[in-house]
Amino acid sequence: MKVDIGIIGAMEPEVFGLLEKLDGAACETVSGISFYTGTLLGKRVAIAKCGIGKVFAAVCAEVMILKYSPSLIVNTGVGGALSGGLTTGDIVIARDLVQHDMDTSAIGDPKGLVSGINKIYFEADMRASDILLSSARALGLRATVGRIASGDKFIASAEDKSRIVSEFGADVCEMEGCAVAQTAFINGTPFAVVRAISDSADGEATMDYPTFLPIAAKNSTELTLALVKEY
Repeated sequence: MKVDIGIIGAMEPEVFGLLEKLDGAACETVSGISFYTGTLLGKRVAIAKCGIGKVFAAVCAEVMILKYSPSLIVNTGVGGALSGGLTTGDIVIARDLVQHDMDTSAIGDPKGLVSGINKIYFEADMRASDILLSSARALGLRATVGRIASGDKFIASAEDKSRIVSEFGADVCEMEGCAVAQTAFINGTPFAVVRAISDSADGEATMDYPTFLPIAAKNSTELTLALVKEY
């Protein structure tokens, strides 16, 4: 079955609002991940909650591409602010993404380099990013386009935050986006990644995150719906 758009979120709050609006939903489980297909705002979509971390995200993206052949993959969710200008609920739309924990610098490679394809930064689909930015403004959300850094660690210290900013110039940190981006890239599938800020990615992050997750997830969901409608 071919769909127009594939949507991936890591956690229940990141996909629940989308699944609620899915018409004619059918579910199939592959590699332990449930894929829901149906119609959303007039488009055929597949929606999946992949689980937390880069491996789950990559597995989910690969299955979605091979099984449903989407014209676009969207990874929606929440992230921690690295840029000083961001506050809770703000939206960052990926210009590009990097894996901040990919490091073969000991053998002479630049940090973040993915061996074999020799890329550090994975560029998002410009058309989708433009739609996301204009839609965010139309919804009254504070939004910017920036760099998202992914890694298998919840960033909750000033030291980690400073390292990621200094090494990669990233605006947001999270745990799945670049895995989706790399998987989409090697399959030749356009992708977009959107993150709503849920915490400050520093010493306060563990307190901020549970409080602001529902607000951030709602903003991310609203923006993903706008992209589905316009793309």
